[in-house]
Amino acid sequence: MKILVTGANGQLGRELRTVLERDFPGQTIYTDIEELDLTDEAAVKRFVADNDISHIVNCAAYTAVDRAEEDKALCHKINVEAVRNLANAAFESGAKVVHISTDYVFDGRTYRPYNEADKVNPVSQYGTTKRQGETALIALAPDSVIIRTAWLYSPHGKNFVKTMLHLGATQNEIRVVADQIGSPTYAGDLAEAIGKVLASHQWVPGIYHFTNSGVASWYDFTKAILEIAGVEGCNVKPIPTEDYPTAATRPFFSVLNTSKIRATYNAETPYWRDSLVKCIKRLKENS
Repeated sequence: MKILVTGANGQLGRELRTVLERDFPGQTIYTDIEELDLTDEAAVKRFVADNDISHIVNCAAYTAVDRAEEDKALCHKINVEAVRNLANAAFESGAKVVHISTDYVFDGRTYRPYNEADKVNPVSQYGTTKRQGETALIALAPDSVIIRTAWLYSPHGKNFVKTMLHLGATQNEIRVVADQIGSPTYAGDLAEAIGKVLASHQWVPGIYHFTNSGVASWYDFTKAILEIAGVEGCNVKPIPTEDYPTAATRPFFSVLNTSKIRATYNAETPYWRDSLVKCIKRLKENS
């Protein structure tokens, strides 16, 4: 087995290093834009063939949701064209693909957790391109596994947890949206789930949902972050979405049903607060 991880310097890519070096020592190649330009179709095909890649885990994505509304060309290039290039390379080489997608493929106008068969209806450029990436991959490499996740955070890079910790330590009040509901997801738990997929004796292609268990609003999430981190003296004020306008529309309800990946690949979906405790502990140890 030879595994290629793309987007390896991002939140998920960095968490995957720990899992894959433990479970598949010496069998993984990690790349980011500096090592492999995924928008260069010939380069991608050549890299996969020359390195005898058997599995591709694509963590690369354009994830700046608001910026994507103006930077449409680059967003499409990374979230659609790059995925198409990986799919073509996988088809030619016989490699299997694990591709990371998002809850933003849904419009959030429901009140029950989305399952994999529910109708998609993205309401932002980011969500639209991520869905287009899914369909391109399915068309060209139907043996792929697509994992949709949501509200991802980790000790690495820029994310909501680190932003709220900074604001909580430097401001007297934070205004946070309280009417968007989802499942905060620790990248370390998603990395473990991907490891389960790669290690499985039976490869079952298709779309899967993975998040931590439980639900929260961004307001609930912020309150938990500051409480667990022991940050005091900052008032967290709940506000409606209309009081915090953004360039991109967010789904109001984007809870995902994770029963399929738990049943098929025995993936564990820990309660979101328990995983948040782990992440904040790591952040404190690293500070």
